[in-house]
Amino acid sequence: MTYGWAILAAIIAIGVLAYFGVFTPGQYSPAATILSPPFHANAWSVDTNNVKIEIRNSGEETYTSIEATLNSVTFHQELVVARAILCVTIPSGSMDTITILCTGQGSGDNFKADITITYRKAGSALDLTSTGTMTDKVREPAAADQGGGGDD
Repeated sequence: MTYGWAILAAIIAIGVLAYFGVFTPGQYSPAATILSPPFHANAWSVDTNNVKIEIRNSGEETYTSIEATLNSVTFHQELVVARAILCVTIPSGSMDTITILCTGQGSGDNFKADITITYRKAGSALDLTSTGTMTDKVREPAAADQGGGGDD
């Protein structure tokens, strides 16, 4: 009889821990974006409408024809491919922001994606690539991103 009460208490304790999300490790995932050289992720954000990555050219040359692709984007158990083309020149040491339309995410969801940045050296016709990963929590877009707010 004593063993029965001990087992019942253990089952209740496990149930309470599961209810409060102790066994859901995804909620503790760190926000990180890592890119291979010559690019560095200076800042990033993931909201319900899009993904923004501020990249810095850490190389010694100027790069053009920059295209970013999010591969294996995971949210709501779906895999999606999203692409953005940034047709600008990023000189050595400069930054620019890539915005990738990626809808269908819910606020609070875990977001994970593999990033591929295709670029060219100034004056070259050969494509080069930089790869990386991105993990973060999906947030609601800021008021400025929704086109509202502000004093007119």
